[in-house]
Amino acid sequence: MIEFKRNRLSLLISLTLAGAASPAFAQQIGEAGLVEEVMVTASPIRDSQKAAIDAKRDAYNNVDVISADTIGRFPDQNLADSLGRVPGLAIERDQGQARYINFRGAPFRYTSLAIDGLSIPGAENGRVPRFDSFPSVITSRIDANKAIMPNMPGEAVSGYINISTFDPFAQRGWAFSTDVGMGNQELGDGDIEKLSLRSSWSNDNFGFSLFSSENSREQITDNREYDLSRDGGELSVNELDFRSYKVTREDRAYGGRFEFRGDGALERVFVSSLYNEFQDFEERNQFVFDFAGGAGAAGAPQAVGERAENQYALATRSLEYGLYENSTFTNTLGADFALGDWYLESRLNVTETENSTFLPMPYSSGGFVMASYDVSDLYDPAVGGLMDSTGTSIGPNDISYPPGGMLAMTISAAMNIDATKFKLDAERDLQLFGSDSVLQTGVEMDSREAGGHGMVMAMGLWPSGVNIADYATDEPWDSGFDNGIGATYYDNKALRRAWSRAVGGLAVTPHDSQEIRLEEDVSAVYAMVTTEYGWGNLVLGARVENTDYLSEGPTGNFEDSFTNFLPSAHLNIDLADDVKLRLSTSTGVSRPTYSEWRGADMVDMTGANVTAGNPALAAEESWGADAAIEWYPGDASLLSAGLFSRSIDDVIYARSTVIDGDDYMPEAGLDEWTYTEYVNGNNGEMRGAEFNAIAQASDFLPALSGFGISANLTLLDSEFETLEGSRHSLPGTSDTIVNTSVFYEMEGLSIRLNHQYRDDWLSTTENVGMTEYWAEQKRLDLAVSYELPQPVFGASVSLYANANNLTDEEDVRYEGDISTPNQVEGYGRRYLAGFRVNF
Repeated sequence: MIEFKRNRLSLLISLTLAGAASPAFAQQIGEAGLVEEVMVTASPIRDSQKAAIDAKRDAYNNVDVISADTIGRFPDQNLADSLGRVPGLAIERDQGQARYINFRGAPFRYTSLAIDGLSIPGAENGRVPRFDSFPSVITSRIDANKAIMPNMPGEAVSGYINISTFDPFAQRGWAFSTDVGMGNQELGDGDIEKLSLRSSWSNDNFGFSLFSSENSREQITDNREYDLSRDGGELSVNELDFRSYKVTREDRAYGGRFEFRGDGALERVFVSSLYNEFQDFEERNQFVFDFAGGAGAAGAPQAVGERAENQYALATRSLEYGLYENSTFTNTLGADFALGDWYLESRLNVTETENSTFLPMPYSSGGFVMASYDVSDLYDPAVGGLMDSTGTSIGPNDISYPPGGMLAMTISAAMNIDATKFKLDAERDLQLFGSDSVLQTGVEMDSREAGGHGMVMAMGLWPSGVNIADYATDEPWDSGFDNGIGATYYDNKALRRAWSRAVGGLAVTPHDSQEIRLEEDVSAVYAMVTTEYGWGNLVLGARVENTDYLSEGPTGNFEDSFTNFLPSAHLNIDLADDVKLRLSTSTGVSRPTYSEWRGADMVDMTGANVTAGNPALAAEESWGADAAIEWYPGDASLLSAGLFSRSIDDVIYARSTVIDGDDYMPEAGLDEWTYTEYVNGNNGEMRGAEFNAIAQASDFLPALSGFGISANLTLLDSEFETLEGSRHSLPGTSDTIVNTSVFYEMEGLSIRLNHQYRDDWLSTTENVGMTEYWAEQKRLDLAVSYELPQPVFGASVSLYANANNLTDEEDVRYEGDISTPNQVEGYGRRYLAGFRVNF
């Protein structure tokens, strides 16, 4: 597979350098028919920032804009990284890769994602958008809307992110661009490959664009997890978990647009298509040492302190080779036309999203050993001195497990959503009380069917004909830690193939109680009036959304219908030619995810727990206010400060209790089970302050022309009340978020140093105590590019080099406080170099 990719890279490079025929072209940004042209000359950072600032200045709401060229010049792996540099937005990573957005510190589902103004289902649970598979090659700009208007979906409680795709009419005639890069992930010496291609053509009436993008990254993820406790200051090491992941992540996207633009009442007709896919191939080698369980089994006291020797421990081993994948396939037919005094935009969209997990895992438990441990460095624990029951020294691969503890475990989850949307927007000019105004109105019908199953685990005895020991290798774990157990890898891929052959294939068949079957229809209508005054403008309007849903379960169906009235107002005042004041109030609704709304319970007999769906769960309703002042001191500079607040009713969270297992499932023979259910809490609040500065030296100190800075600071606070009356922050809320970029550009050279910081945040509400947090995270990234002074075969060529995580940061999660971490994860630095070509 890798060799095929490299051949493809060589072919593309040859085509790129041999097929040039036209000069370098201007980068243009299009949205809803409005084209903003940016001539990318000797100052691409300045020019792209100017375009984004102009778009923000002209907007009727509080919005931050990222242009395509800015995205290309960040050392970012995907659009989530780029969005993480917007004021008020923070990112959550999975094994070092940006994946989710905490928009103003809110839970994931409070953010709505749209492509060209059409919201699409989240890849996970119908509500949670992921940004790690959307390629920059399709993007002309990204709008992060913070104050929601009536023509935006009501589910955008904290924000509405719209990705505007490339406009084939941005340049007449043929245009071609490509980005080819190769690099290295430091930990594990993994290969990184990047390839994107976009071609377009247009004349006065016809145009099309085609694109493709493929990225691949190999890495090692170093993981240590803990179960620690302190009683009276004494540290107890209950369990130490050592993991090494070999990961290959691939994403690809294909699509295009065909468009006709008329000269009369029919302005344009187009059809567009986008398919994107993300795959995460994961090998896990894992050893867990349970010192508390070992002491209990031996009837011996458990040691306390940072170090202990010759302690009893129960050992487990997991050797997974599995796949996480998700995809989105969205297709749109659109037409824009005039009808008398009205201008209409009509859209028909069909979207399919798929999300699945399949993790076959040979699982061995019940190994009984003597071991020593040392956690004097909590971020680099060690377990050594392993001995078997005879007192013989052994290595991790020599641990003996009882036959009943040799298990074949397969974990599976799936969610498929088919969505059909019709949207019609209309607007016309009018005079309102002697002032120029625009009336906008529209309807939207969104129908979705979701099917799949929650996390399902199948378990049986390991096939006797497959000896796991035969697949142990002599290759030591590749680790940024000290490899504190002296482990070597297994050949997980070969082990999975042998297992599959022995049992005739690997599969999981979910029980009816684990399936998710849900239908949802959302109908919306809105109206808004924008009125221009000498001092600014005022936008008043409202949106009404009606939701009908049916949740099917094994014991019956549940259906309900509810309507939300969502008014909003936006006042934009020009205090001076270069100073703008924005005041707004808006409302929103956040519906439960499809897993939360499912009409069934998910039963895990091996873990003795039940996760219950709640089809009667109420949607969260919000209202809030925004205030911002913006100063535009130069063509490409901006200083702004803002305040915001949101009140949220019926906050959804997961509550866990202990139940009598014999009453719930007598045949399981277990006394106590953990029962987790989704319920509505009360009195949710989000509030914060944002400060943003984009300064070009040429606007203030011409002698330092070429230098610039982009910096923003966000201060956040949130809380909600559980049914028991305790108060917690909303998951994802850091108190402080800081993004800073210092850059220099001159004569084709661009250098940008980026720093990101966010302090601790609650990682999940799906536990009893709600005490699990991610510790503060920092990232330092560098991007350098140079545009050749002369065209190459008529094309502009830029060379670039990116470096991510320069300070080799690790991600830490803890329980209660930082003195008791329960996870430390590292993955090393990342380097990428390549070239971009524009014809």
